[in-house]
Amino acid sequence: MKKFVVERNLPGAGNLTPEELQAISQTSCEAVTQLGKPYHWIQSFITGDKIYCIHIAESEEVIREHARLGKFPINTVSEVKVVIDPITSNPLR
Repeated sequence: MKKFVVERNLPGAGNLTPEELQAISQTSCEAVTQLGKPYHWIQSFITGDKIYCIHIAESEEVIREHARLGKFPINTVSEVKVVIDPITSNPLR
């Protein structure tokens, strides 16, 4: 399984109501169930006009199928190659 960052352009995303966010979340979970394949939606980050989602799936094609099932916009899909964080700054042993 691979990790992906999905960018979705959605004008006004930062102004979505809690009810709208709940509906989007429910739709995403339902799409995951419909896929019938290993798939994990980890979390999403909402900015003014975009949503950045972290998903784990077998391939980009499965990510795009999830978007199709959920009727979500999808602008870019990028496979995460490496994750770094503050611990990465520690000297190698």
